[in-house]
Amino acid sequence: MPREDYLVTIGLEVHCQLSTESKMFCGCPVRFGEPPNTLTCPVCLGLPGALPVLNAGAIERTILTGLMLGCSTPPVVKWDRKNYFYPDMPKNYQTSQFDLPLCLGGGVPLYDTAYPRDWQKKIVRPSHVINLTRIHLEEDVGKSTHHGNGPNGYTTLDFNRAGTPLMEIVSEPEIESAEEAVAYLNSLRQILIYGGVGDADMEKGQMRCDVNISLRPHGQQKLGTKIELKNLNSVSAIRRAIHHEIDRQAGDLDRGIPQVQSTLRWDDERGETALMRTKEDAHDYRYFPCPDLLPLHTPDLVATVRGRVPELPHEKRARFVRDSGLTDYDAGVLASEKTLADYFETAAAGAARPKAVANWIINDLLSALNAAGLGLEANPVSPAHLCELATLVEEGKINGAQAKEVFSEVFASGAAPAAVVKARGFEQVSDTGFLDDLITQVLTVNADAVERIKAGNDKAINALKGQVMKLSQGKANPKVVGELLEARLKA
Repeated sequence: MPREDYLVTIGLEVHCQLSTESKMFCGCPVRFGEPPNTLTCPVCLGLPGALPVLNAGAIERTILTGLMLGCSTPPVVKWDRKNYFYPDMPKNYQTSQFDLPLCLGGGVPLYDTAYPRDWQKKIVRPSHVINLTRIHLEEDVGKSTHHGNGPNGYTTLDFNRAGTPLMEIVSEPEIESAEEAVAYLNSLRQILIYGGVGDADMEKGQMRCDVNISLRPHGQQKLGTKIELKNLNSVSAIRRAIHHEIDRQAGDLDRGIPQVQSTLRWDDERGETALMRTKEDAHDYRYFPCPDLLPLHTPDLVATVRGRVPELPHEKRARFVRDSGLTDYDAGVLASEKTLADYFETAAAGAARPKAVANWIINDLLSALNAAGLGLEANPVSPAHLCELATLVEEGKINGAQAKEVFSEVFASGAAPAAVVKARGFEQVSDTGFLDDLITQVLTVNADAVERIKAGNDKAINALKGQVMKLSQGKANPKVVGELLEARLKA
C-alpha cells in the first residue's frame, strides 16, 4: 500500500536548555563554546559526597513555560533518579522528574507562519492545537565527540554541558505529518523566546528533539508500534527524517515485516536511519525518588510567576490587526519573531499609518536582509529611520520610486532618510505658484485634451499630469499636481 493508506501518528519530546546563569544543581556557570571540561565541579561531575541544590530560576522558567502553554502545576512536585548507563553522565543516573512533574496538560498552537514556507497554502488543520502530556525539569548530560572509525577510533567527553537545566516538553501523539511537526517546533520556539525562558537555538544544542512515529492502516484504532528517532539537530533535518521514516515503515508493513519498538539514529548526510537500541519502557529506567532533594510546594511559585506571562505571538498578532490595521498575514509575519515584532512596534510608534511601516518591513527590509545574508540583529536600518522614510512618503515629500532609492541608500550606509533625500535632490515641489505656472504651460499646448476632459473623458487628465511631472523633472508633488489640475479644469 502507498503511504497514504496508513494513518501517521507522531509525538515529539523537545528538550530545551533554560537561560539560567548557573546549572540545575550546582553553581557552575552555563556558557556555550568554553574550553572542554572547564565549567565543572564535584556536583555536576557526580563525585561521592557532593550534594545537589535546586536552581530556583530554572524552576520558575519551567512554570512560566507551563503558564504560557496552558498547563497546570501540581501543588507538590518532586525529583527522581532515572537510571541507565550514560557514557556522558558521570553519575550513571539522571536527576529528572517522573510521576510529579512541574507541568501537566496544556497545548501548543500551530501558527500558520510556523509551517514550512512551501506548505503554508496547504495547511490541513488551520489553527490546530497539539495537546501536551507534561513538561518536566531535569539536568542535561555531557557532550560526546566521536573521532574516527574502526579500531583506531576514540571518543572524547566534555562535561561543561552536564548539569545544565533541561526542560523536556512532551506532546500527545497527535501530530499527523512532518509539516505539522515543523509547525509545532517553530511555534513552540516562538513562545519560549517570547517568554525569555531560553534561546532555543538548535545549532548550539539548546533545543533538541526526539521524534516518535507509528503507522497503522485506516480503520485500526490501536496505534502502531512506536519508533523513536534520535540525533535530530535542525528543523529541516526533522522534516526529512520523518518523511524517510514514514516511507520506511510503510514499505516494511507492505511486505509484512512487523515493527519492533526501537530507537533509531538519523544520519542526515546519508538520509537514512540506523538502529541504536531496542526501546526501553519507563520500568527499565528504575525510577525512584531522589534521596538528596525534598519535594517542592509550588503554589507560591506559581502565583509569583503568573505576573511574568508575556503577550504571546497569537495575542500580539490579534492586537496588530485590531489596533494597527494590519492584515492577518502581515500581523502573522511580524509577530512570528519577538525581535521583529519589537522592531515594528518601535518603528510604528511615531507613524501616522502603521500599515505603511509594516509594508516597508515585509516587502523591503526582510528581502534586503535575506539578500545580504543578515539577521535582524545586524539590521542597518533603525526603527526611527524606517518610520522617517514612511513619513516622507505619506507626507508627499518623495514619491514611491524615490523612496525605494532612498531605502537602498539607508540600508547600505545607515544614513538618515531625510539626509539622503536632500543629498539626491529628491525634495518634491508643492509650491502651488510654481506648479500653477507649469500647469498653465501644459494646458496651453493641450487644448484638445482639455476639451475631451470637459466632455467627460476623465482618463485624459492622467496624460496632462504626466506632462506636468515631466516639466518639473519629477520633483513636483503628484498629489498636489492632481488637485491643482482638477481645480483648473472645473473652473
